[in-house]
Amino acid sequence: MEKALPSIPVKRYFTIGEVAELCGVKPHVLRYWEQEFTQLRPMKRRGNRRYYQHHEVLMIRRIRDLLYDQGFTISGARNKLQELVSTERERRKGSGGNGESPLEGVEAFEIDQEEFDAALHEEEDAHAEAEAPVGISAPLHGNGLSQLQQLRRELFEIRELLTLNR
Repeated sequence: MEKALPSIPVKRYFTIGEVAELCGVKPHVLRYWEQEFTQLRPMKRRGNRRYYQHHEVLMIRRIRDLLYDQGFTISGARNKLQELVSTERERRKGSGGNGESPLEGVEAFEIDQEEFDAALHEEEDAHAEAEAPVGISAPLHGNGLSQLQQLRRELFEIRELLTLNR
């Protein structure tokens, strides 16, 4: 009898090692599946370290089930996942909706963490230069930076809520 997979802890991001344990596959398999299944796109940070979100762990478990338990090929599993997405759209259409998920296109609004960090540092530098007398480094403070940091937190919270509702 097959060993049951462990429950997924409640947290925002998972490393590739954690996902490998949660899904019962090796990390190199996860990296390969990223190439084969376009829906699987973990966030990458410096050094190309991958961070998976809850919905991606669920998708990996579904892919694993299709490949290992149901015997699908990679191509067959890819088609089956696409079929499941189409079925879900049709179900929404039949329930009085317009057939589009309220989350349609959310993937296009991904936050590139490195670009955001660079923009934040540029904002910090510009703010420090604007307030500091010539030749003196001013400590970082002010309303503009705190608003930017608050906006960042809100965007991450919104993204997390949207991905949990998929």
